[in-house]
Amino acid sequence: MWLRAAILATAVVGSVSAQTPQQFDILIRNGRVLDGTGNPWYRADIGIRGDRIAAMGSLGSATAKTVIDAADKYVTPGFIDVHSHAGGGLATEELKHGQPLLAQGLTTVFVNPDGGGPIDLAAQRATYEKQHIGTNVAQFVPHGSIRREVMEMSDRDPNAAELARMVELSRKGMIDGGVGLSSGLYYAPGSYSKIGEVIAMAKATAPYGGVYSSHIRDESDYTIGVVAAVQEVIDIAEQGGVIGVVSHMKALGPGSWGLSKKLIDNIDAARKRGVQVFADQYPYEASGTGIVGALIPRSAQVGGRDAMMKRITGELRNEIRAEVKTNIARRGGAETLMISRYSVNPSFEGQRLSTLAAKAGVAPEEYALQLLEKGDASLVSFNMSEGDIESIMRQPWTMTCTDGDLVRMGQGVPHPRAYGAFARKLKRYVGERGSVDIATAIRSMTTLPATVFGLKDRGQLRAGAFADVLIFDLVKVNDAATYDKPHQLSEGFDDIIVNGELARRTGRFTTALAGRVLRPDRR
Repeated sequence: MWLRAAILATAVVGSVSAQTPQQFDILIRNGRVLDGTGNPWYRADIGIRGDRIAAMGSLGSATAKTVIDAADKYVTPGFIDVHSHAGGGLATEELKHGQPLLAQGLTTVFVNPDGGGPIDLAAQRATYEKQHIGTNVAQFVPHGSIRREVMEMSDRDPNAAELARMVELSRKGMIDGGVGLSSGLYYAPGSYSKIGEVIAMAKATAPYGGVYSSHIRDESDYTIGVVAAVQEVIDIAEQGGVIGVVSHMKALGPGSWGLSKKLIDNIDAARKRGVQVFADQYPYEASGTGIVGALIPRSAQVGGRDAMMKRITGELRNEIRAEVKTNIARRGGAETLMISRYSVNPSFEGQRLSTLAAKAGVAPEEYALQLLEKGDASLVSFNMSEGDIESIMRQPWTMTCTDGDLVRMGQGVPHPRAYGAFARKLKRYVGERGSVDIATAIRSMTTLPATVFGLKDRGQLRAGAFADVLIFDLVKVNDAATYDKPHQLSEGFDDIIVNGELARRTGRFTTALAGRVLRPDRR
């Protein structure tokens, strides 16, 4: 009798226990879940406990400290920017919150791109961790910075000792948490490197799961041409035993428009034979760089800025000016070049090179050199075609990026991609043009980059994953930043969660600084 009573009591207790509501810190209900895999949306509740998603599905009577009614909006993973120049800004007290990044849905950014940034990744990590930051950060090991450290601005091959030092610094960067090697072979001093040097450094990252991400040597027809430059990434990935990423892939200038088909075919062919090659892209018809990067021949930059200026002001001026003229034409003419930042005379910011040169009564190529003599200037360059942009965007191996800086509000007239790239892709290319569907677009911003770079438990909504979550109404997503007025936050991402903490709630930023410095995990 007592045994039957005990069994009955146990059953009652079990029944009560089974009906005890689950408790979470944050509970999201009534949303359309796009989990990041590319699957179409489905309905599910999401329960967050601590920094992780604890449960997904029909969570019934679950309770939470904070309950968010998504009201039929999309619920997605936080976006991942695989090519960001925000590293310096995030290291400052003024910009550590990263609000221009968060406002366009970014919860993770990859810093030190184009081969630039600090060599000491451990020190960079310590800065972020000490002051705290608003977004997650992943760090590249910068090829160009390492080369400059070892060889300064020399245009020659490294000797055996120098190459060994560069390889060792690459390896150390990976040990200190790097996700891979970034290069800017278009820029000096990276442009002085031959492929063998880069392969040796890429190989040093391979045992640590390194990815090779390259601002390619030529995006137009400056030197080897864009087709050969993309092939160079394929060759480095194949011979270095790493994943290769063609960074912010494009066909720059009217002379290169239409080449996206050849670039796509070559990457597809490489992938077919087993080479892991991907690309990233920002969704704009304009690029952004400096007068030096866009117009000055690399031969003039050997030895650094002082040496360059001696050449420009000396007997090589006519030769350099002729090359600047060619490079202006390559980009579509002086009317396609807008001054975005020029501390010497901020009134020039937002004006076209053609207009400023005409006012001064000199040729655009001469005026560009005169600007440079007084100080460095940044440019926005209108040089891409919509056909190429959409063709590249549609590829299943294309990730999304900003290539944007993080600057103080009102500083210059920077490229609007820093404020709006991810919002623009959703608004213009998903909502307005239908170039890609929303599930595909979200995948390019979430699971694809997380998979390529080995970010475990990031970029996907599922139980056990880190709780980086966005809630938004696609109709209200807007890249408010324009070329004329770029300092405007994106709109529509009203609820943003970073590592389980609300960074934005109902359109208002919180004081949370929940970002972390991430390490790849390829085990």
